[in-house]
Amino acid sequence: MPDPKKGNSDGESGAGASQKPVRLKELAEHLDLSPAAVSIVLNRSPVADSIPQATQDRVFAAAKELGYRPDFLARSLRSRRTRSIGVLVPEISEGYAAGVSRGLEKHLLSEGYFYFIASHQSEPELLAEGLERLRERLVEGFILLAAQLKAPPPLPTVVVSGHRALEGVTNVVLDQDHAAHHALSHLADLGHERIAFFRGPSNNADADDRWRAIVDAAATLSLEVAPELSIQLEGLSYGEVFYREGYARAKELLARGQRFTALFAFDDIAAVGAMRAFFDAGLRVPEDISIVGFDDIESASFLNPSLTTVRQPLREMGEIAGRVLLERLGGGETPPQVVVKPELVVRDSTCPAP
Repeated sequence: MPDPKKGNSDGESGAGASQKPVRLKELAEHLDLSPAAVSIVLNRSPVADSIPQATQDRVFAAAKELGYRPDFLARSLRSRRTRSIGVLVPEISEGYAAGVSRGLEKHLLSEGYFYFIASHQSEPELLAEGLERLRERLVEGFILLAAQLKAPPPLPTVVVSGHRALEGVTNVVLDQDHAAHHALSHLADLGHERIAFFRGPSNNADADDRWRAIVDAAATLSLEVAPELSIQLEGLSYGEVFYREGYARAKELLARGQRFTALFAFDDIAAVGAMRAFFDAGLRVPEDISIVGFDDIESASFLNPSLTTVRQPLREMGEIAGRVLLERLGGGETPPQVVVKPELVVRDSTCPAP
């Protein structure tokens, strides 16, 4: 038997670059443990909790010292499991996708799963190509963010902000009615009657449902949704483009010459762009125009003024998506839809109507 202490063949550990890679059996003999016990620890199996933490630490230290690398392909062929997930997001940037991805990552890693992540840019062709590319990489299931599916994917799937009921797909959605009612109630309580709205772009999965909820809530509160104060955002609905989009649409609102005392924006990034446009026009936020955003991205509380917004529990939604998919892969029953509640976070960008 080769001496494990001489390291593996790629020279990552020890000086023996010509030695064969250390096998699981040899690592187990070195530790005076069974191969099964070592495998359980290295794979972070749930039953590893029954093994003392000191022993687990010793296993990981020895694996690092001896340069042990598991044969991923062989293990996958034996178990028919790759323990990997394919994730498709609208865009990799600050905001909605980043928040959901953090929660998703936390859950998958805690369960010993790896994931591949790519962007679909809210384009049907990129979405279809991404699903196929990820499937070629032998992922066991998909988690999609704000994807508008037309048919069930070929693998178990969870869609965050999915609104179409499809066989084999679980949608994790926000209670948009709850969100719209609380945001508009807040503005109404402050005396705002002339409220402007940024409606989400047509390629955003949440846009139609959120707008329906806003119209319904406004009717309940006897607030007018005036066409001249409602502007639909265009283009990509995430990232740097949307800061500029919010800025441009706010300038358009002002150019229409219609009086309004508050703006309810489709999301925080568009709200930030609008805030800049109002400042450039010599208007004060919130003294002249109050602003309410949506999502509660990390920078919302650090703006000046800090942004009043509807908080989507983005990390929680990511964790739910990961949990539901792994339950499905484990043979469990999963619901067709999971609804989560938002929360209105009142900060400094809203005040009584002038």
